[in-house]
Amino acid sequence: MAELAGHLLVATAMGSDLYLSSPGAPSRDVLLVSAIITVSLSVTVVLCGLCHWCQRKLGKRYKNSLETVGTPDSGRGRSEKKAIKLPAGGKAVNTAPVPGQTPHDESDRRTEPRSSVSDLVNSLTSEMLMLSPGSEEDEAHEGCSRENLGRIQFSVGYNFQESTLTVKIMKAQELPAKDFSGTSDPFVKIYLLPDKKHKLETKVKRKNLNPHWNETFLFEGFPYEKVVQRILYLQVLDYDRFSRNDPIGEVSIPLNKVDLTQMQTFWKDLKPCSDGSGSRGELLLSLCYNPSANSIIVSIIKARNLKAMDIGGTSDPYVKVWLMYKDKRVEKKKTVTMKRNLNPIFNESFAFDIPTEKLRETTIIITVMDKDRLSRNDVIGKIYLSWKSGPGEVKHWKDMIARPRQPVAQWHQLKA
Repeated sequence: MAELAGHLLVATAMGSDLYLSSPGAPSRDVLLVSAIITVSLSVTVVLCGLCHWCQRKLGKRYKNSLETVGTPDSGRGRSEKKAIKLPAGGKAVNTAPVPGQTPHDESDRRTEPRSSVSDLVNSLTSEMLMLSPGSEEDEAHEGCSRENLGRIQFSVGYNFQESTLTVKIMKAQELPAKDFSGTSDPFVKIYLLPDKKHKLETKVKRKNLNPHWNETFLFEGFPYEKVVQRILYLQVLDYDRFSRNDPIGEVSIPLNKVDLTQMQTFWKDLKPCSDGSGSRGELLLSLCYNPSANSIIVSIIKARNLKAMDIGGTSDPYVKVWLMYKDKRVEKKKTVTMKRNLNPIFNESFAFDIPTEKLRETTIIITVMDKDRLSRNDVIGKIYLSWKSGPGEVKHWKDMIARPRQPVAQWHQLKA
């Protein structure tokens, strides 16, 4: 444009010289005004043409961009049909486009990768929490005052005409496994406390953690005045043919708090048995997991306050350690017997080969026994160590996984 204006100025100057050299030509002022007007008109025409050309080019580009963003047939428009997404905050947000509102493509593009990254981080975090000793799951377990022992359904009522108390044992649910096979053989004993001499029992339900009995028991010739002074006591046990029956749990209900004029049905949670099962003693043991060697070393250190099992008020304790995989016995080891000692010190270690991929299906059962020379050995108490045992046992197991190649010691309460 500057070059064109220069040519025009040169031409105008040359023309003015010609006019000035000829006689009768217009004056210099007239020619100068004419040249200025000519140059101005030329510049205006050139600028206007350039502006129209720019508008056409820019308008076509702007139109293309609008079509890309706004048309429903574009690829991004189809993806907007997803109604719910999970952004990084973790809450469900409805991102469906509102009618009459322009979709925000850039915000959606930023949200999608953050959502996938958030899901990945959440999944990894949950896996790490499963291995960490201080996870929320552990805290929830430890917040429970006791382990789940299941519950029992029964009914009770009194027949005034026949002076008979009727107790019906219906069923139980979610009983814990007491046998090596991962099940139990439950039955129920029925007492009217404080009398423990006279008791009634249900039949044994073999290998059943949700047994149905539907058995009715009658306490005949019982005056109502004495009935309301008694406590109905139900004890659920696991039947063992070759050893002492293992208590599972108990329920007691004072009959003076029950309307006995008609049969009343109850669901009651089982509580730990109070007949000495809470005073079996404690055992200190350590676990050491070596992932490179695929082994766990179980160290039986010492016990304290063991329950006296012999007539002389003492016991002859030793410890059996069973390695279980999917409820099947794999290997057994045991300590020496400590004669007449309720606070024995063992300090014995046992190594078990356990591949890492089998840890979740592995259980270590530790049983403290009382050695008897003339009769069958008595069980003082047991400990079940695995991913799915009680809160203290699960914590010890997870601490072992979280601290490989380090002995992790912990006291455990012996259970029936």
